[in-house]
Amino acid sequence: MMVLHHGWRSSASRRVRLCLEEKGLHYEGHVVDMGKMQHHSPDYLKINPLGVIPTLIDDGRPLHESGTICEYLDETYPEPPLRPDTPYGRAEMRNWIRHIDGLIHNLIIFNWRHHLQKVAEKWSDAELAEKLKSIPSKERQESWLRVARKPYTEEERAAARAKLTHQLLDKMEDALKSSDWLAGKAYSIADIAAAPFVKRIDEEIAPDEVTPAKHPRVAEWWAKLQERPAFMRANFGPFLES
Repeated sequence: MMVLHHGWRSSASRRVRLCLEEKGLHYEGHVVDMGKMQHHSPDYLKINPLGVIPTLIDDGRPLHESGTICEYLDETYPEPPLRPDTPYGRAEMRNWIRHIDGLIHNLIIFNWRHHLQKVAEKWSDAELAEKLKSIPSKERQESWLRVARKPYTEEERAAARAKLTHQLLDKMEDALKSSDWLAGKAYSIADIAAAPFVKRIDEEIAPDEVTPAKHPRVAEWWAKLQERPAFMRANFGPFLES
């Protein structure tokens, strides 16, 4: 059986869970508590040296990067297909995944201030320095340092919100003029890649943007995606605690 090391609120983890559910595949889920830095523990770094989630273990072998994992699953378990059936369509799909991944820092600015900031701001300077040593990525070190000592400002959040609106929602709105889905006429991994981002935008970051008034095609796309049985099983759930 496959094992998925993931986090419930992690956007990349949500992608992989959605892909697994679309395929109807059985897997064992292991939740990685980022607040407790479990993704930077020696045991976890053995299966994922980058110290990020998710990691999929299949046949004892680890796989990283959510886009790569989703393509692996579609190639290994081809029914139902989640990639376009032409080389051009698959290239389009990969460009969507790459574009969305390039916007992840704009999501981190919003996401980390809720749960991880509450943990990190309580660390002493000595504890913070020790924690940073276990983080392989310089970029992630900077993110932890920011939430612990210099939280992102409202101006930075406004800039990130604008990028998510213009570089993601506007681009999606344009693509959906000629198709029901992002990479051609069929639902694909491109749509799966966008789903966690749109979930966060709709939930908190800019809820007035995913509407018939502002982005009607995106709003229709989002409504259709949420109606899929696999979406319910993937358990995106609320990001914010009520």
